[in-house]
Amino acid sequence: MSKQARLTALTTPQRYPYKSPQIPSSARWPNGKGLAVYIAMNLEHFAFDSQEGAKLSANANFPDVLNYSWRDYGNRVGGWHLADLFETLAIPPAVIANTSILDYCPELLDRWLALPGSELIGHGHTNSQRQGELAFDEEDRLIGTCQQRLQQYQNKTVSGWLSPWISESFSTPELLAKNRFRYTLNWAHDDMPTAFFTENGPLVSIPYPQEINDIPSIIPNGATIDTFCQMIEYQFEELLARSEQSPQVMGIALHPYIVGQPFRFYRLKKTLKAILDRKDEYWLTTPGEIAKLYGE
Repeated sequence: MSKQARLTALTTPQRYPYKSPQIPSSARWPNGKGLAVYIAMNLEHFAFDSQEGAKLSANANFPDVLNYSWRDYGNRVGGWHLADLFETLAIPPAVIANTSILDYCPELLDRWLALPGSELIGHGHTNSQRQGELAFDEEDRLIGTCQQRLQQYQNKTVSGWLSPWISESFSTPELLAKNRFRYTLNWAHDDMPTAFFTENGPLVSIPYPQEINDIPSIIPNGATIDTFCQMIEYQFEELLARSEQSPQVMGIALHPYIVGQPFRFYRLKKTLKAILDRKDEYWLTTPGEIAKLYGE
């Protein structure tokens, strides 16, 4: 007779307990709203001598002129037109920025943070580097240096963090809490904030979209801008309906070198305008404001 297989519990992150969404909640966001919506703009800078980064062509030569210059279009052109659009629609942007933007094109960051209600969020030094591959001391130094530089830039502590490429080590939450970050956008496990356990104190996880996100949807998965905008619209309608029973959070993640391309920009602005025309139905905000309320 063969021996029975020995089954063991699977490894889990040990950061948060399991919770079902089936229990209705009377909790509401400000002004009695059930749905909180934020729109994130990722301002990223890449090293010319690095192969890292989203790619139009995987077979580009080295140095990678094709993909580098396509991404640089976002900082030189697309990001400026998108800032104008956000200003016209009165969208308070969640500005997720590499600190290398301060070295390369600080005037672009100035433009975005001049928009009313804007929030600056840390995003590593460059998207040419995956922080999860760093040694413990190197990652600690990276996170601490980014906090210091962004704090000096805006004269206040930065509350939120999104790792480049959502790249984490097992110690990232501890290092974020140690370096005075109050929330992380790295985790996509829920439609509501989650309190994380860390050895260095509390950290809140704010939902950040991995599909209502132009990089994974449009670049590797090949969605057209029409499909991507339809995804935004469907996500909005469904979460708005669910928010009648329990509060919800919807994020929209954008990158200037993708949706700043004129043909995509033209279509995106129609979807954003349609959603903004209904802003009396939800709370238009930033992740930091959501984290602040969740922590109260």
